[in-house]
Amino acid sequence: MMITTTKQLTKVCTRFAKYPFVTVDTEFIREKTYYPQVCLIQLACPNEAVCVDPLSKKLDLTPLFELFQNKKVIKVFHACRQDIEIFYHLSHQIPIPVFDTQVGAMVCGYGDNVSYQQLVNDFVGVSLDKTMRVTDWSKRPLSDEQVQYALHDVTELRTVYTKMMEQICAQNRLDWLTEEMAELVNPKIYEPNLDELWKKVKVPFKKALNLHVFARLYAWREKVAQQKDRPKKYIMKDEALIELAIALPTSGEQIDALRSFSDGYGKSDLGHELLQVIEQAIKDDPDTFEHPVQQKPLTVKQHNLSEVLKLVLDICAENYHVAPKLVATQPDINTFIQTGDAPFLYGWRKKVFGDSAVALQAGNLSIVFDPVSAKIVLR
Repeated sequence: MMITTTKQLTKVCTRFAKYPFVTVDTEFIREKTYYPQVCLIQLACPNEAVCVDPLSKKLDLTPLFELFQNKKVIKVFHACRQDIEIFYHLSHQIPIPVFDTQVGAMVCGYGDNVSYQQLVNDFVGVSLDKTMRVTDWSKRPLSDEQVQYALHDVTELRTVYTKMMEQICAQNRLDWLTEEMAELVNPKIYEPNLDELWKKVKVPFKKALNLHVFARLYAWREKVAQQKDRPKKYIMKDEALIELAIALPTSGEQIDALRSFSDGYGKSDLGHELLQVIEQAIKDDPDTFEHPVQQKPLTVKQHNLSEVLKLVLDICAENYHVAPKLVATQPDINTFIQTGDAPFLYGWRKKVFGDSAVALQAGNLSIVFDPVSAKIVLR
């Protein structure tokens, strides 16, 4: 069923609100915009499934957003960050509560990037047809075949979710998910700090002034991309920002002399904005200059310990049938080695890996090969 009017959507959401969960998926495009453009929304409750057409001029999504705020109904997604980003951009609210089967799969022993197709195959016993995955969902009308194809993503998710929850509850691991699901609904994820994004880019300079100018240019480009709703690379590539941060041009002619810019760019409106950003950044108080927060490099001995701890982590994760990345990351291990503290020393992670990590560091744990089981074990 395709929902194209507000009246239809209101009735659907009223019916769905009576159930403990709804499964959700979206089809969107993002190639030519900064924000993802949602083209189709799929919803399913235990005995019904519909597609919602957000491109319909007769449709207001308010009833759906109200359902998403109903705390009695769990919103079930697979790999939900992009889906939540879409709804947060549209409504300035995050669906609550949520359950992400990709995270749930990690608790069940799958890797951190398990595909939805794999979960459907394992939990439902069905091989998903992905022949329409390259469909342009922005084109109308959609065929019945396309609608049915899209609905499969939420109808099979119902079974994946219910069986996955049965397994998680049987293993008394429901509390393992609390922290992970809370992070998924943290608004900070979907409202990135423009002053921090630049730190993800590898730059060929270390001087404070160049770093500061690059940071200000990066934030400027992000704002322009948001305002124009265009991909960042359409506004300016990282390489061009790096050139500007190195050259520190003070005129349009100096901008045009750089490799990434065509003649006349320096005299354009964006060119003038660039010069203003650079000029202001140079005038800023040096004490306010930002620097990338880099973890202190490990010594040779610490690096060797890190490698052994990674092995211990893999062994512990295998013993508990949980994804290693859900228990600890490499930065967590490095922080533990350097400071003695880490997230895996608390909560359920402490039992799974933290106690073993502490024991190893204290010399009270050995790693041996057991010829009987043909496995590496901890003793």
